[in-house]
Amino acid sequence: MRKWLKQWTPTPAQIHGNRFLRIFGGLLHDPNLWHLNRRSVANAVAVGLFVMYLPPIGHTPIAAALAIWLRINLPIAVALVWISNPLTMPPMYYLAYLIGCWTLGLQSQGFDPGFWLDWHHWLEILEPMLVGCLICSTLCALAGYTAVRLLWRYWVVLQFRRRQARYRALFDQLDKTPSSSRQI
Repeated sequence: MRKWLKQWTPTPAQIHGNRFLRIFGGLLHDPNLWHLNRRSVANAVAVGLFVMYLPPIGHTPIAAALAIWLRINLPIAVALVWISNPLTMPPMYYLAYLIGCWTLGLQSQGFDPGFWLDWHHWLEILEPMLVGCLICSTLCALAGYTAVRLLWRYWVVLQFRRRQARYRALFDQLDKTPSSSRQI
């Protein structure tokens, strides 16, 4: 699991070179920001998925600031906010708007680009969208945290069982050799 994560996460040099993250300066040298352990990765996934659903202003610096403050894996937290990109934002925020309308008991508008691009309607859709974003970000963070913890635990148990089977096979093979010192 750790090898797979290392190949997909940015290196410290890439993070230090990011123009948006330069504002953090020497804080990026904390070794806890680069550790790959169950707690750090699960919390980084939760932070990244939470920030991903916030209104699209400064996702990367917000995720980086939270990762530095909480001392969790910085590359994973920063990388996950990029799930919300220009291709995924319309369906994500429309879903948040629908959930916000449903929560507040309001009538929702259809997915008509003319309505959504007209700035006269923005105050009308802002409250349900913000409520929906808060609900979606919380649910995504909880789901991501739980999934990482469960998958990590499953992987550790699987590796333990493989190692146990390997040792058991090795000792069974040693018991069958004629030079075995065990007496039956």
